Amino acid sequence: MRNVFILMILFLSVLSAYAQDKNIINLRTEASRALKTAAIDTAKRWKINGTYNVNVNQGALSNWAAGGDNWSLAVSSNLSLNGSYRKGVNAWDHNIDLAFGMVNTTTSGSRKSSDRIDYLTKYGYEVSKKWYISALGNFRSQFTKGWNHINDSTRILTSDFMAPGYILLSMGIDFKPNPNFSIFLSPFTQRWTVVRNDSLAKIGAFGVPPGKQKNTEPGAYASINWNKKFNDNLTYKTRLDLFSNYKHDPWNIDIYCTNILTAKVSKYISMTITCDVIYDNDTKSVNKDGTEGPPKTQIKETMGIGFLYKF
Repeated sequence: MRNVFILMILFLSVLSAYAQDKNIINLRTEASRALKTAAIDTAKRWKINGTYNVNVNQGALSNWAAGGDNWSLAVSSNLSLNGSYRKGVNAWDHNIDLAFGMVNTTTSGSRKSSDRIDYLTKYGYEVSKKWYISALGNFRSQFTKGWNHINDSTRILTSDFMAPGYILLSMGIDFKPNPNFSIFLSPFTQRWTVVRNDSLAKIGAFGVPPGKQKNTEPGAYASINWNKKFNDNLTYKTRLDLFSNYKHDPWNIDIYCTNILTAKVSKYISMTITCDVIYDNDTKSVNKDGTEGPPKTQIKETMGIGFLYKF
């Protein structure tokens, strides 16, 4: 009788352990399903797209009567990425534009043709249809040193990585009538102009006081963004930023405008045209003789045909 009792206890213990293990397995399975569902749901809320293109142009001359460089090579690349997250009344947008290009010729040597780092992030809380209370951050600079070439043997350093570097933080209202267009307005903005290069900081470049490496500017800010896909082969992207410094010449509005037009020729071949326009009252121009000139509107245009990859 005693043995039967012991066997019953052992049987009940094994049955209980089995039931617990089964419950644990079921809980793990449900937890795994919940995590997968959350991951899929999160992925659906993210929309990521972008383009990367590389353009190469090469030329060579030999005994060419019309004249010109015996050899030239130009290489430029552009990366543009956009990411947006939507969940209920929350909206979070990211945009990054990177560009770099070099030109090499037998007479002039190597020179930079384009150089840009531009990252913008914006979080918005929807207060009514198409209207958001938003916080925005922007960082702009370049990868390498820039020079103004006075002649073939003389050049003047004009810029470097984080010289200038622009860091901007802003709180304001964002109007977004559709996913491809937005207008952000803010009377509460702080912008930092950074000059990390000692030689440029010494002369007070880009409005930073001489000998200093940073200048703080409170002001008003506006940013207009528009992305347009005309068809499967033609897309256009533009952004216009306006900034007014409350402390110094508030009516001299700083302008930063970038435009990218991409025309697809085939699956992996495209023509890209970019045009950047900048006006900053604190950025002096350089005359042909190397002396400092007044602020002027800066315009940079590039065009090329090459490899294109779409994300």
